Amino acid sequence: MTDTKNLYDLIIVGGGPAGLSAAIYMARAKYRVLVVEKENTGGQITITSEVINYPGIERTSGKELTDHMRNQAESFGAEFLSAEVNDMELESDVKIIHTTKGEYKALGVILAVGANPRKLGFKGESEYAGRGVAYCATCDGEFFTGMDIFVIGGGFAAVEEGLFLTRYAKSVMLIVREEDFTCAKTVSDHIKENDKISAVFNTEVVEVTGDSMLRKATFRNNATGEEWTHDAEENGGFGVFVFAGYVPNTRWLPSVVGVNEQGYIITDANQKTNLEGVYAAGDVCVKNLRQVVTAVSDGAIAATSLEKYVSDLHAKLNIPELEVTKKQTNTKEVENQHNVNDDAEDGGFLSSDIKNQLRGVFAKFENPVILKTWLDDRKISDEVRGFVEEFVSLTDKVTWIEGEEQVAGSRLLPTIEVCYADGRSSGIEFHGVPGGHEINSFIIALYNVAGPGKEVEPEVEKKIRDINKPVNLKIMISLSCTMCPELVMAAQKAATLSDNIEAEMIDLMHYPELKEKYQVMSVPCMVVNDETVHFGKKSISELADIINQ
Repeated sequence: MTDTKNLYDLIIVGGGPAGLSAAIYMARAKYRVLVVEKENTGGQITITSEVINYPGIERTSGKELTDHMRNQAESFGAEFLSAEVNDMELESDVKIIHTTKGEYKALGVILAVGANPRKLGFKGESEYAGRGVAYCATCDGEFFTGMDIFVIGGGFAAVEEGLFLTRYAKSVMLIVREEDFTCAKTVSDHIKENDKISAVFNTEVVEVTGDSMLRKATFRNNATGEEWTHDAEENGGFGVFVFAGYVPNTRWLPSVVGVNEQGYIITDANQKTNLEGVYAAGDVCVKNLRQVVTAVSDGAIAATSLEKYVSDLHAKLNIPELEVTKKQTNTKEVENQHNVNDDAEDGGFLSSDIKNQLRGVFAKFENPVILKTWLDDRKISDEVRGFVEEFVSLTDKVTWIEGEEQVAGSRLLPTIEVCYADGRSSGIEFHGVPGGHEINSFIIALYNVAGPGKEVEPEVEKKIRDINKPVNLKIMISLSCTMCPELVMAAQKAATLSDNIEAEMIDLMHYPELKEKYQVMSVPCMVVNDETVHFGKKSISELADIINQ
């Protein structure tokens, strides 16, 4: 009989809408399901602030929608693992999934690995990424307040994000390569209703140039060959947001998985790949429409198609029914979990659901943690004080002390410093209130300091522990950024592994002088030792390589 340790009926690689849908259907059918996601659950849709075309839901955000999906999957017993998949053995009856958290086995696998934003490769695109070239309107739109913005693309995402950017921009112009928009007319017609947005067709971006930020962009009419330029206003800049489709996240997959020339996974009508027991769902598949609604359809079809295959394998391999443990979730909890400030009327910062989750986390702490604050007379310091007071009231595992006044002069204020039980600094500091997408990062920071903390691959841990020079990491973020937490958590974990590393998390909204100093036009932005600047999300392995350069 097959060993059932770490064995699942289904392992889903990817926690976007397709993977979550598959988890809901398979777990509800009482199969043991594991969803493996290396980043935040929800996928690309979480950066969309407004979803208005999902059937039955008039208006929501991408994060809220997928948070509901995850809760639904967990309520049926699906398990979630935050880890990166390094390799997969998919040709045997029992598949083996190798991850950064260990080895897991499954009778069936669904690949819901999604796609990544496409980079066009125009001259200056990579050089000015984070300096005016951006890929996420929700994360970076506010940095372009009062500026002209060019949106590259003519599809649904380009139009939707272009309209969103009108909240900040002086003007928005869509640069469309084709003769017309490639999205539904009902979507593009919204442009006519907004005086701040326009479009030019048969046009491509040729080059962007500048100094520390964008100063000039060159465009070409691909029908006539005529070129024209846009120059930044004096002492100002402008933005170029690229929404030109996606590329499938398949380059790392085993070569035995069948893909087309563009790298998309080939499936049949039931989402089955060329391998027995291996299915694919969502944006990674060959398909005409890539939307949340088609992704969840793929996931449901893949899961229900796998049911008979998995049941037959149980009989063939003499495997008993695998135990499933359901998470108890009630409707009120699901409704409340998305609003960090649902107690705002009482002056609170944390929702009742987050408070309930925190009690479970605190119970795992091996040691107490001290929060030390340095505050000034700004409003944000009052908010930090209120947040910390509320936070420490939830447990005796976390205490709060105020820092010595004479030390505060050398610090960016306000500061929340995370310290060990004996008062030693962990090297982790938060400047601002860790709300929004960073509340989880803050909790993980405390968990890493209290122990046992999140595991790291031995090779990566050794790289970090071997660092023998002082390293200061300033991680500049926006609380609305879905791509920031991965870098934040990597930096703070590194700080707990090495006494030579300091990791400062900075809510850039409260520190315009830092935005100006480092010419930050995109987050996350990491500054190493106040010298080198790096943009974009980074894993802890990538972070270790940067520090060791």
